[in-house]
Amino acid sequence: GYQGDDIDYVANIVRRVGSPRVRLLFDFYHVQIMNGDLMRRLEENMDVIGHIHTAGNPGRCELDENQEINYPPLLRKLVELGYKGYVGHEFIPTRDPLAGLTQAIHVCDV
Repeated sequence: GYQGDDIDYVANIVRRVGSPRVRLLFDFYHVQIMNGDLMRRLEENMDVIGHIHTAGNPGRCELDENQEINYPPLLRKLVELGYKGYVGHEFIPTRDPLAGLTQAIHVCDV
């Protein structure tokens, strides 16, 4: 029900705009829910990605053993593809927020 709820559709718009000031927010959590196939979609859209978001799925929680996205390979792929931008962690804490954020940093430090 959102205007930009399909990664391929939005990436195409960004490409057609053709401005370095218009970039895509690649949110692993939302792409997993809406499209899946995270590694391939990351590779296909690297040319228009301007920022990365992480969150555990299900529930947009911590990056722990209770969620389905395996972040280390995805972050290694970002490094391999030459991504130099920021990775933001967006989550709804289920325990001490600082502990959850610390864990996310360790999981994503590849």
